[in-house]
Amino acid sequence: MKDKNTTVFKSSDHMQEGDVLFQIQGLCKSFGKLSVLKNISTEIRKGEVVVIIGPSGSGKSTFLRSLNLLEEPTKGVILFEGRDITDRREDVNLYRQKIGMVFQHFNLFPHMTILKNMTLAPVKLLKMPEEEAKKMAMDYLKRVGLEEKADAYPNQLSGGQKQRIAIVRALCMQPDVLLFDEPTSALDPEMVGEVLEVMKDLAKSGMTMLVVTHEMGFAKEVGSRVLFMDDGRIVEENTPQEIFSNPQCDRLKDFLSKVLI
Repeated sequence: MKDKNTTVFKSSDHMQEGDVLFQIQGLCKSFGKLSVLKNISTEIRKGEVVVIIGPSGSGKSTFLRSLNLLEEPTKGVILFEGRDITDRREDVNLYRQKIGMVFQHFNLFPHMTILKNMTLAPVKLLKMPEEEAKKMAMDYLKRVGLEEKADAYPNQLSGGQKQRIAIVRALCMQPDVLLFDEPTSALDPEMVGEVLEVMKDLAKSGMTMLVVTHEMGFAKEVGSRVLFMDDGRIVEENTPQEIFSNPQCDRLKDFLSKVLI
């Protein structure tokens, strides 16, 4: 597909590396009487790859979806680049343009070609000239080894190809951060590697990433920080080295004993 030693994505210079991108304070989310997020506070810095792990039902995806307001927080504050996005006066759509989201099930438009899937949002939302959007999209497709699929439709692609397309489609919006919600869990095992390879290249380029995943190898190798969630809370957060080699709380030890074989 490509030389594994070359980084295929360029970093964005919008902010200085290390600047605080997200500041999350006392985030709570309930669905009726069910409390899913319980007083979460943390911050995400520019250039970090933050991997979120934990058992099913621990609130990982809800936390991620709250960060681009796909889920509206019940309580708490989310500051993004210093602005409180939970303030109803803020323009949610403008804010979402800066945050790319890659879902478990690709969410490609089935009736559009791959190229159209990739250029639609930049042309409509960023008002990018169509030729410029096409050139950018083709550049990204080349970088993930799928330029020959530009005129294909999503149903003609494998799961791994669809997810690589979903990632570069998000990149076409030139976001400041990418959120990944279990991007490999719907894939056949042999396709997982090709998607993780693209994500590793992105991390090397300096893209800020938050990744909910069950791929512990990816968390160890690529994460700059790991958050372990259980029962709607961040129970432990640390470097991958510390999380995997020196877990502090019993709940994390128990979780790792089941997932690390």
